[in-house]
Amino acid sequence: MNKLRFGIDIDGTVTSPDTFVPYLNESFQLNITLDDIKEYDLYPLVSVSHEEFDKWFIDNEPRIYTASPLAEGANIILSSWAGKHELYFISARGKHLLDVTKEWFVNNGISYDHIELIGTHHKIAAVKQYEVDIFFEDKHDNAVMIHKECGIPVLLFDTPYNRDPIPEGVIRVTSWQEASDWVENWIKTK
Repeated sequence: MNKLRFGIDIDGTVTSPDTFVPYLNESFQLNITLDDIKEYDLYPLVSVSHEEFDKWFIDNEPRIYTASPLAEGANIILSSWAGKHELYFISARGKHLLDVTKEWFVNNGISYDHIELIGTHHKIAAVKQYEVDIFFEDKHDNAVMIHKECGIPVLLFDTPYNRDPIPEGVIRVTSWQEASDWVENWIKTK
């Protein structure tokens, strides 16, 4: 079997989807949990202007991304895929965070073939450029658009903020083990 190229989002997919919760609670005197985040956009959770929140986010990105906890089971599954498949991490993080991101991967023992920080949630061009065979994502509209525009399966990691209906071709999974099981079955039918 030829190696497949896996496109993998980082935040909320490889990292725990509740990564931002303690930082939001601390900085904005909140008491929320992941279950309180019902949409991907964090603005409705805070009582500051978009501009003030954007500044806070930019100021805190390096600290948050350096300490981001792994999603449960991600390291085990990604390690099992390393070498068998090409692991292309495609993230909306800005390019200025590449060193922080690579250091996080090293510190967490996550192998990668390529990391692409595109600075936007619009990942279709990168998915096409790198000829990705399957994508792993936590942002609902990204998952749907990538599947629709690129014609590849997209595994959507279930979170409270992405529970809108999904079309066939976008597969909702609740764990990295479930994602791995789905991928193994999919490979057998390819």
